[in-house]
Amino acid sequence: MRTSGWLLACALLLPVAAWAEGVSALAMAQTREVPLQLADAVALALRDNRAIRSAHLQRRVEKFDLRVARNRYSPQLSLKARYYANRNQSERYREAEFAPSANLLTPYGTRLSMDWSYGHTQLHESGRRYRDGANLMVIQPLLRGAGPAVAGAPLRQAQLSDQLNRLALKDNIAHAISQVIFLYRALVRAQEQQKIAEQAVRRARQLVQVNQALITAGRMAAFEIIQAEAEVATQELAQESSRSQLQQSRLALAQALAIDLATPLRAVDEVEVQQVHVDAAQALARAEALQPAYLMQRITGEQLAVDLLVARDQQWWDLSLVAGASQARERPGSQSSWQRYVGLELEVPLGDLSQRQAEVHAEAALQRHQLTKAEAYQQLQRDVTDAVRDIQVRWRQLEIARRALSLSQRKLDVEQEKLALGRSSNFEVLSFESDLRHAQNAHLDAAIAYLNGQAALDRIQGSTLQSWGVDVYD
Repeated sequence: MRTSGWLLACALLLPVAAWAEGVSALAMAQTREVPLQLADAVALALRDNRAIRSAHLQRRVEKFDLRVARNRYSPQLSLKARYYANRNQSERYREAEFAPSANLLTPYGTRLSMDWSYGHTQLHESGRRYRDGANLMVIQPLLRGAGPAVAGAPLRQAQLSDQLNRLALKDNIAHAISQVIFLYRALVRAQEQQKIAEQAVRRARQLVQVNQALITAGRMAAFEIIQAEAEVATQELAQESSRSQLQQSRLALAQALAIDLATPLRAVDEVEVQQVHVDAAQALARAEALQPAYLMQRITGEQLAVDLLVARDQQWWDLSLVAGASQARERPGSQSSWQRYVGLELEVPLGDLSQRQAEVHAEAALQRHQLTKAEAYQQLQRDVTDAVRDIQVRWRQLEIARRALSLSQRKLDVEQEKLALGRSSNFEVLSFESDLRHAQNAHLDAAIAYLNGQAALDRIQGSTLQSWGVDVYD
C-alpha cells in the first residue's frame, strides 16, 4: 500500500485498545481532507469492502463442500458399542458389544464393506459367554453405475461447481473494483466541477469590478452592472450545488470502502488521459478466455453433460458381481466357522418411466443450454464490439472537447479585452462565460468518460483483476 493508503489506514482503522487516542485522531482526520489515490482505494476495497468479504466467507463454505465430495471416496469408519443390564423371569444378565465397521467406494463404482463385532454376555447363573465375527463384502457394478465416468460423476460435479464458485468470486471482486473505480472517478469529477464553479464565481466578480471601473469612468450606464451582479449570484448558487455533489460523491466512495462516512476524502489522482489502442478481435479473444460470466456458461454445459451421462446410465439393468466372506465364533462352544460366496445379482425394473423421465429432462436441459450458450457468445461479441467502439468514440469526443475548450477560452479572453476598451457589452461577455463553463464541463465529462470506458472494457473482457495485479487465492 502506498503512503496515502497508510495514512488513511492510520486515520480510520485504529485499534480498540487505543480507543481514547483513536477518538482524537479520528476527530483530527475529520477536520482536514484525507488524500487518497485510486490504487489505495482499490487496496482498501479488496481488504474491507463488505461484498468482497461476504464472498470470501461464502467461498469457505464452498471449499468445504468440495472437501465433502472428495471424502466420498475415502474410507468411512464407524464405531458402535452398547452395554445392557437385563433381567427376565428366570435370569439376570449383562451384555456388552463392540462393533467397528468400514466402507469404501472406489472411483470405479466398487463398494467394499467390512465389519467386525465382539461381544460377551455375563449370565448370573451360567457365567460368561463370548462371541465375535467378521464380514467382508465386495460389490462391483457391471452395467448400471460401472466405470469411472459414472461412479466419479458426483466428484466431477463438485469440482465443476467449485470452478463455478471460483469464477463467481473473481467476478464479485472485479465488480467491486470497478465500482470503486467509478466512484473514485465520480469524486474526481465532483472536485473538478467545484474548481470550475469557483473559477466562474471569480470571473463573475471580476466582471463586476470591471463594470464598476467603466461606470466610474463614465463609459457604462450604472444600470448595466445589474447583469454582472446577477451572474455572481447565479454562479454562487452553482457553487453550492457543486459542493453538495462533492459531499455525495465522498459518501458513496466511503461506503464502498467500508470506512467512516464522515471521512473527508480527497482524490489526489489527476485527470490524465492517454489513448489506448484496442483491437476488437483481440479483445473478443481475451474475453472468451477470461470473462467469468462466459466461462461459467461453459462449465454449466459440462455439468449438464454429466447429468445426461448419469441419467442415461440409469437406463441399464442393475447387474453386479458380489463376493464376500464371513466368520463367526462363540466361546465356550463351537469352533469358528467360515462362509465364502461369489455370484451375480440382477435387478430389472419393469414399467418404471421415472428413469426415462430423468433422461428426457437432462437432454432438454442440455439442448436449452446450448441455445443459451450461443446467445451468450453473441451477446459477448456485441458487448466487446460496443465497448471497443465506445472507447474509440469517447476519444474522438475528448479531442473535440479539448479543441472547444481552447477556443472558448480564447474567445472569452478577446471579449473581455473588448469590454475593457468599451467595444463590447456584459451580454456578450456573459454569453461567452457560459460557453466556457459548458466547454470546461464537457471536457471534464469526456475525460472521465474515456477513463471509465477503459475500466468498462476491462470488466467486459474479464481482465480487471489482471489490470490491477490482483491474484485470487483460496
